[in-house]
Amino acid sequence: MRPQARLERMLSDSDAVARPEVPARSVLIGLIGAGIQASRSPALHEREAEAQGMRGIYKLIDLDMLNLGAEAAGELLTAAQKLGFAGLNITHPCKQAIIATLDALSPEAEAIGAVNTVVFEGKRRVGHNTDAYGFAESFRRGLPGARIDRVVQLGAGGAGAAVAHALLSLGAGTLTLVDVDAGRAEALAARLRGRFGQGRAWAESDAVTAMVDTDGIVNATPIGMARYPGTPVAPALMRPGLWVADIVYTPLETALLAAARRLGCRVLPGGGMAVFQAVEAFRLFTGIIPDAVRMLRHFESMIAGDPSSASAKSQREDDHGLLG
Repeated sequence: MRPQARLERMLSDSDAVARPEVPARSVLIGLIGAGIQASRSPALHEREAEAQGMRGIYKLIDLDMLNLGAEAAGELLTAAQKLGFAGLNITHPCKQAIIATLDALSPEAEAIGAVNTVVFEGKRRVGHNTDAYGFAESFRRGLPGARIDRVVQLGAGGAGAAVAHALLSLGAGTLTLVDVDAGRAEALAARLRGRFGQGRAWAESDAVTAMVDTDGIVNATPIGMARYPGTPVAPALMRPGLWVADIVYTPLETALLAAARRLGCRVLPGGGMAVFQAVEAFRLFTGIIPDAVRMLRHFESMIAGDPSSASAKSQREDDHGLLG
């Protein structure tokens, strides 16, 4: 069965089409990615839409559930466009592969080389990147005053490219990239040097060497998610005085952050990035500026309301809050 038919079947029994008795404006959006059933995006967008007097419908288009690979993302975009979606969020493993199927890129998405938000403008498909804004805003709020002369980033994929641009835009002096794919890390470092200047970004294959004298580390890999358990770096390489950030938010308290807390490090959970990238994506989808504080509170209430979440328990007990 072709991707379009699978998507149509998925939506056929849903409430994807606005009921005629609902007077408010409706918006249909969604998320394409693999293993995304734990995503908080549907509730986050739908609750903000409701608060704005709209009816929001946010659908998860899970490649795993549809038995499709990343190569099907373009066809799914076409199907969603035909079905009346306003746009789609894009996540792992499609943030870079999706670019070839788009008609245009925003300046930010073009510079980063990755897309996490696609807006349908008539027949055109325009790619944006709100991840960089999301991480930068989370970092500013969650780690104020953090020293960023030397930063190590683990992961140079689609999300990693956005985080790297955010860190250098925030003023990071030197950013060292470590990735299992050395060529990918070097390619990203070269793009970053071209935009931010020579000496600002380097690739390093050895995490031990990279972390010598670093001020902080960022995990921009999927490691730490429920489906990819573990830590991207040995906890023994961390030390008190570091700050440690993670872009993973399911769970909110990853093994990496838990180890960092035990050492007394300042930490930044991935929830802030998730919320603030959604704030900008909501604006792009609807043309309405959302209430960022309200969306942050919505997210925190979802985490706190999940009694099975060890991360929620840790956040409540330590009183660090979503932003660290």
